[in-house]
Amino acid sequence: MRSFTFWHRWLFYSSLLFAMFGIVFAVYGSNPLFLPYINALARVFGFGKSIHESIEPFRAFIWGPLGATIACCYILLAFIAWYPFQRKERWARNAIMVAFGVWVVLDSAVCIYYGVYFQIYLINGFSILVKALPIIFTWKDFTTKSLILPT
Repeated sequence: MRSFTFWHRWLFYSSLLFAMFGIVFAVYGSNPLFLPYINALARVFGFGKSIHESIEPFRAFIWGPLGATIACCYILLAFIAWYPFQRKERWARNAIMVAFGVWVVLDSAVCIYYGVYFQIYLINGFSILVKALPIIFTWKDFTTKSLILPT
């Protein structure tokens, strides 16, 4: 039981942390912590060492909805982690696996297409590892009991 509590809290608090990252990404995506990422993208897409000033407004705009989407997904995950995952409802575990599985496949495919390989092994790999660990270590805690839906 202690192990389940640890991994449940890991999933919940890491989701809140990722949601905060999304908020910062949306409202202040050009902060010094994100500059290595911005500069790496600039090199991949042939802009040299940094994004051209002429497309900076476009980058800032795109990162707004992207950061908001990240925040939305992880706030939703935090709610799933805190309530149904904590109650060991299998659908919660399965929803997390399917949602993040779809994301990692689509995101990684786009990264491969555009040659943004560092995103796959840094961001996608890290994100999946953080979310996979609680799923792996709590797998046996989810029983086959049926879900009773309210009428």
